[in-house]
Amino acid sequence: MPLKINIDKAKNIWKDKIRVARKPKLEELDVEFVRAQETGADTSAIVAKKKELRDFPAQVDSATTTDEIKAVWDTDK
Repeated sequence: MPLKINIDKAKNIWKDKIRVARKPKLEELDVEFVRAQETGADTSAIVAKKKELRDFPAQVDSATTTDEIKAVWDTDK
């Protein structure tokens, strides 16, 4: 009998993994943002990167297989 994977549970697990992995990256970007603001530098790239990181969990919702779920989060982000 083949192994049956509950795709909804898999999505939730993967979303949690994404949230844990992106937390230090968001914290780093917060520091960069404040430093950029202090010097009057452009913050648009930092804001865009933070938005991209925040959007990753929602991307899991459209996945239909475990491979698609895993493909959402690139560990190099």
